Amino acid sequence: MTTTSTLSRPSRAERNSQWLLRINRISTYLNMLGLSFVVSILRVIAGEDPRQQFLEFWRVFVVPLTGILAFLFLWSALAPKVNTSLGAIPGPAMVWEQTVNLWNDHVSERQKEVAFLERQEERNAQLAEQGHEDRVKQREYTGKPTYIDQIFTSLKTVALGFFVATLIAVPLGIMCGLSPLINGALNPLIQIFKPVSPLAWLPIVTMVVSALYMNVSDSFPKSLVISALTVTLCSLWPTLINTTLGVASIDRDLVNVGRVLQLSQITTIRKVVLPSALPLIFTGLRLSLGVGWMVLIAAEMLAQNPGLGKFVWDEFQNGSSSSLARIIVAVLTIGLIGFLLDRVMFMLQTLFTYSTQR
Repeated sequence: MTTTSTLSRPSRAERNSQWLLRINRISTYLNMLGLSFVVSILRVIAGEDPRQQFLEFWRVFVVPLTGILAFLFLWSALAPKVNTSLGAIPGPAMVWEQTVNLWNDHVSERQKEVAFLERQEERNAQLAEQGHEDRVKQREYTGKPTYIDQIFTSLKTVALGFFVATLIAVPLGIMCGLSPLINGALNPLIQIFKPVSPLAWLPIVTMVVSALYMNVSDSFPKSLVISALTVTLCSLWPTLINTTLGVASIDRDLVNVGRVLQLSQITTIRKVVLPSALPLIFTGLRLSLGVGWMVLIAAEMLAQNPGLGKFVWDEFQNGSSSSLARIIVAVLTIGLIGFLLDRVMFMLQTLFTYSTQR
């Protein structure tokens, strides 16, 4: 009995092998989340070569962390030595202080909103009890947008612009990739309009939207639509170009097989073209989203759409002692959100394609 029990129990090497298989399965998801260094720690626990995993941990965690710490040190040391019209450049401590202040302002504004709605409900209830239902009114809270509100406005704007750009760029890219004739007709226009700055598009978009967008919705005010369309015009080109390249580089044998099987054009695109071109399409989408997020800030400044761009412009115009620190908070926020948006697109690319390009 003892011998049988010993034989049925997996050995240490087998257990380590099972652990490595599990680590390999979750490593893809950890890499997507930017937690590659965790994989090295898990591999050491599973019994892999500690020296090799330490070098990998050093590369993916210690080196980037060292770079960040060196940047913070240089920032804190050099910033006070640069004087501007708004005072010295704020260091990390002052920027963090303004970050906390902006969050506290948001919390305070939300508390005011809750108190306003409670007072309104109490007043309406009293009017209803007194038989004055005709005087019962529901008003929305009209307090100033906070920094957090402006972040969500910017995300809403870039999502709208990116969505419209994708709806235009992917079908056009598929047509250009499948038809050299269409590609030859559209390629000169792509090369002409691709380098145009958002500052050049914005006046045209503003005039067109002002002329055509008459029934303005509360959910989509005119300034938001102007910013979103400017994002669309500047961000659709990477997706269009990469989709065209991805479709044009498909193995012609696959397309010929579809013709032999007498598949319809729609079925061929859905079953053959898109799965093969998807890695490059997602690469284009990642580039387009990054371009759209950069363009958005300039568009919001000029269109006065209440987002991060308008926040930066208002703080610059304000000229208070805390304005420079708040502008730096916005700059760091824009960078972090851009990084997170890219990671989200990379996660989608990894989930929906067989091969990915970083």
